[in-house]
Amino acid sequence: MAAGAYVEFAKRAFSREATYREEVFTHIGSVALRVYLFFALWSSLYAGSGAKEGFTLQDMITYATLGLVLGQLYGVNGAYVIREKIREGNIAIDLMRPISVPLYVFADTVGQTAFALLQMVPALLLAIGLLALNHAHISLPASPLDAAAFVTSVVLGFAVNFFLDLMMATITFWTMEIFGFQLMVQFITTLLSGQIIPLQFFPESVRQFALNSPFAAIASAPLSIYVGKYHSPELLGVLGLQALWAVIFAVGALLLWQVGERRVVVQGG
Repeated sequence: MAAGAYVEFAKRAFSREATYREEVFTHIGSVALRVYLFFALWSSLYAGSGAKEGFTLQDMITYATLGLVLGQLYGVNGAYVIREKIREGNIAIDLMRPISVPLYVFADTVGQTAFALLQMVPALLLAIGLLALNHAHISLPASPLDAAAFVTSVVLGFAVNFFLDLMMATITFWTMEIFGFQLMVQFITTLLSGQIIPLQFFPESVRQFALNSPFAAIASAPLSIYVGKYHSPELLGVLGLQALWAVIFAVGALLLWQVGERRVVVQGG
């Protein structure tokens, strides 16, 4: 199927998400409120002390705010629609259509994520206003290079997260239910991705493992780049590691899908 069809799938997902207007407004308010709560938390933890592991209070306010934004973008979990299709038996119908189901799900996820990103604009503006009332603000990247590296890193992190979700959802071909396993993986991902607490705060024995794990490629890498924890020579290494994990997860997810797809065909689906 032509690439234009998948672009259309993404547009339809964007339009579908836009229909829930009441939910949009409540979501924007909740994100702004959580930003303020993170500000209050880190301000209390930093009270009367200096930088911790190289992170100033301003760094942490910026890190926590952007970590929350990334959590909203990566939290779409579009791949898990496959889980429902397999459980309900509808996956057999999708497999008979002239489309690539993984590509369709990817396009749908991109559309949902684009709308989530659009929601983050007013949410961040509201959060910035709340922070300004408390004489705080969100820092800008140190340089245009850091800004470009951050955007690239977010895209790579999105890819790693999507293909991880796709692998988890594809396991449903064999288990029919992965809710408990999904919760466990999401907990590990949230903890080791550095989305909430910088991995630099972890004990040394855990830190090195976490920083080189695929989970760090999801959130820690882009967030650390944004607050200037990697300099020019290190940026390529960080982005290269993210790209490597994205390729490994993509290949693993697609191979697992091919095996699962054949399983449905063999069973007569």
